Amino acid sequence: DIGGDYMKIKKYTTKLDANKHNSLDEVSCTEVTDRDMKYPAEIAAALNEAYDLEHMAEEYLYMVGFSIAGNVLGVFEVSHGVVSQSIASPREIFIRALLSGAAYIVLVHNHPSGSTDPSEGDFALVRRIYDSGRLMCVPLIDNIIIGEDGAYFSFREEHMMPNQKTH
Repeated sequence: DIGGDYMKIKKYTTKLDANKHNSLDEVSCTEVTDRDMKYPAEIAAALNEAYDLEHMAEEYLYMVGFSIAGNVLGVFEVSHGVVSQSIASPREIFIRALLSGAAYIVLVHNHPSGSTDPSEGDFALVRRIYDSGRLMCVPLIDNIIIGEDGAYFSFREEHMMPNQKTH
C-alpha cells in the first residue's frame, strides 16, 4: 500500500481457522518511508524502520512475499530465536508464501551482534530454502542480514545465492 510519502507494511501471522486449516491474520500495519522495495537496500531499510531490527536483542527472521509484478504482498515473522540464531524450516516459510500468493520471496533477519557477516547457519538456511523454493516454484531471491547503524548484507548483491556465479 502506498500513500503520499509513506508506505504501509502489513505484518501477518498464520492461525488455524474453525476447520483447523492455516489462514492468514493481519497483526499490524506500520507506515514507513515510501520505498519501491525492489532492491536489497530498500528492503533492509523498510524492515529495519518498521521493526527496529538493528536494536533487537534476539534474532528475528522475516519472510517478505512478492507478487509477480514485484509488489509486496506481506511481511511474515517466521521465527524469533535467541541471541545467536533463530530456527526456521521450509514448512513455516512456504505456508506463508503460498497462503499470500507469493511469486517469490526474500528472507530478512537481524544479527544482534551488529555484524552483517553471514554465519554457517545462514548459508545452510539459504541453501535449504532455495532448494525448497525451486521445488515449489516460489523462488528465494535473496537473504538479507541487518546489522547495526543501518548496515546490511545481501546474499544476492554479494553473488552468494546458490544460483549465482561468484566474482
